[in-house]
Amino acid sequence: ASQMTKKDYDNFDLIIGMDGWNLKNILRIIGQDTENKVHLLLDYTAHPRDIADPWYTHNFDETYNDVAEGCEALLASVH
Repeated sequence: ASQMTKKDYDNFDLIIGMDGWNLKNILRIIGQDTENKVHLLLDYTAHPRDIADPWYTHNFDETYNDVAEGCEALLASVH
């Protein structure tokens, strides 16, 4: 992992966050998302929502399932 920088917006086609707090911080770093590159992982699923942080929920299985669902949907969207 590395700290996101404003230059990352130019270097990557997609920037994926896990929850609304991530999106808020991403937008704080990059400014505006003029190219619609910033999304929540679960935006690619039939049920867009935040992924709960298991540090707080202690429900690692739910977080794992959400991440797997999001990754599968993201992968399907780029094929």
